[in-house]
Amino acid sequence: MRRSLPTESEAREILARRRTRPPLRPPPPAGKSLAPLIKKLDAQFGRDANALERRWLEIVGERLARVTRPLKLVKARGNAVGALELRVVSAAALLVQHQEQDIVDRVNLALGPNTISKLRIAQGPVKPLPEAAAKPRARGRAVLPPLPASVEAELNATVENAPDGLKAALLKLGRAALSQPSENERR
Repeated sequence: MRRSLPTESEAREILARRRTRPPLRPPPPAGKSLAPLIKKLDAQFGRDANALERRWLEIVGERLARVTRPLKLVKARGNAVGALELRVVSAAALLVQHQEQDIVDRVNLALGPNTISKLRIAQGPVKPLPEAAAKPRARGRAVLPPLPASVEAELNATVENAPDGLKAALLKLGRAALSQPSENERR
């Protein structure tokens, strides 16, 4: 036997008695949740020209770092590999052009594989390297070999009449000078 459909008022009463769950919200896009983390990582290990400039001396070496600076990374359309735009001192442009593949390989090693495939060279002035980055200082002092006892006694006798503050400096200078090999000993 066929069951008859409820009337409109009966249907409303049935629906009013039933508690229904609200529809589930779709999860937010993963990119929205990860955006702050990605920005933080990009700032720390970034793939931009500023990150390159901070490590430029380490990436290309002192000789090229003196005459080049990274300006910007040019992204290619689609999945194609981008390019790096460099500011190069005019006199060194040809040198950089000949070493392009080596520079590209080093930059890709620093930023990740297939980040760039070519260089764009813009000639112009380049700001000098910071002094701290240009010449790393040696850590600690060189240890001097001890002088023979006779030479040490002769040095002490030479500076015996000097004032105490000056005496210590003269002894230090004398030990350093006497521990260096002479011109005849080097040959």
